[in-house]
Amino acid sequence: MSATGSAGSQASLTFVDPRHFKANTRSAVDDGDLRRSFRSAMDFLQGKRAAHFGDTAEFERLRKVGEAIRQYSLSRLPELLEQLDEKLTQRGVTVHWASTPEEANRIFLEIAQANGADRMIKGKSMVSEEIELNHRMAQDGIDCLETDMGEYIVQLAGERPSHIIMPAIHKTRQQIAALFAREVPGVSYTEDVDALIAIGRRVLREEFRDAKIGVSGVNFMVAETGSLVLVENEGNGRMCTTVPDVHIAITGIEKVVEKLDHVLPLFSLLTRSATGQAVTTYLNVISGPRRPGELDGPASMHLILLDNGRSQAYQDADFRATLQCIRCGACMNHCPVYARIGGLAYGTTYPGPIGAIISPHLLGLEPTQDLPTASSLCGACSEVCPVGIPIPDLLMQLRTAAKHEASAGHAPLAGQATARSWQEAFAWKTWAWVNAHPVIYRALIRVGRGMRMLTPGWQGGWTAYRKPLKLAGKGLRGRLKERQRLSR
Repeated sequence: MSATGSAGSQASLTFVDPRHFKANTRSAVDDGDLRRSFRSAMDFLQGKRAAHFGDTAEFERLRKVGEAIRQYSLSRLPELLEQLDEKLTQRGVTVHWASTPEEANRIFLEIAQANGADRMIKGKSMVSEEIELNHRMAQDGIDCLETDMGEYIVQLAGERPSHIIMPAIHKTRQQIAALFAREVPGVSYTEDVDALIAIGRRVLREEFRDAKIGVSGVNFMVAETGSLVLVENEGNGRMCTTVPDVHIAITGIEKVVEKLDHVLPLFSLLTRSATGQAVTTYLNVISGPRRPGELDGPASMHLILLDNGRSQAYQDADFRATLQCIRCGACMNHCPVYARIGGLAYGTTYPGPIGAIISPHLLGLEPTQDLPTASSLCGACSEVCPVGIPIPDLLMQLRTAAKHEASAGHAPLAGQATARSWQEAFAWKTWAWVNAHPVIYRALIRVGRGMRMLTPGWQGGWTAYRKPLKLAGKGLRGRLKERQRLSR
């Protein structure tokens, strides 16, 4: 991989597959460095957030406002998207609609070819990770360079981001130092953080000047004004959206709100929940390409609105809450499972609790059926969610969906019921039949007690971390009778 972070050497980011989640978790748990890095990082982020939400009552009030705004926006999603399209078109922005990652990548390729571009520079965008933009463009000879420092680091390493806010959180300072010394020409090994940042800045600054196309994500879209709101700390987003001649923004269809006033409470919740900041360094409000008389900004601007399973979640009243997410990452920072295995183990663009509920809609339940089970259901994710997403409830519904066909009135998920086996179905039917016949139930219990010494020591996943289940020598009825005799 070159110093500019070309990702052409990797065919696809799906080299980490969610189907391998269980094996990935075992490897992650055995990685002591990874666990220490994540534990310290999660403790730090939890402390930063707590400092800005010290007043629980204030947080609850603000959360109710944020939740109401997101629910209101989603209730009017189709009309708000149409209004946004109309307003942006009036402002000179070309709006594209993409149902799938393939369609989105085709649009990117067409724009690049039309402008004779062989290089794109990118601000942070999880949706571009979702469509694997870098790798798809590399297949047609177009370099996509990440300019967010964390994204740049994982691109150099040929990895996925492991966190939606801090992509390289799984990397130690020593690992980053070794990576820069190996991949960036003329760079010596140094563990000095300021020096490492300066190296990245030097490489990236040269690229801003020459790139024809800049790519960005979007945090919020305002239908009433036709504006795209971009939240960032490094300034690279502003450079990507103003220096190149062409700006392409990509985002999911759920990010729209009605009014600019609706952005303010969401912005406050996002920054404090994500990085423990009252405000970020930059808040960019983009409302079109460069106008006559203006000295900076792109000559042309495009917005790609991606569906990729979001409409399926929108159709189901129960799953619609998934789309309320503002991508703050707070649920990950407080999740005991994520803190122990990190983000790469999930094998999906969005890891952690939010990834476990959104990935089945993006990829289908067949490859992601294990993700909803990767939770202790402690409720920490729901407690800190700034827009009130009932994550544990949705995890339970997805567990059910993985085993059963959709019930009446619910839109079926792709791959629904693929996790159900005939053995499990037979076991539950047998259990139900035995429990419906008391005489047989009691007879089997007596037989089981008589053979309790033959209980196997291995009982699948249960005995990996627990003692084997064994029938008690006396049941509840027997103990009650014995107690009554002793009390007489």
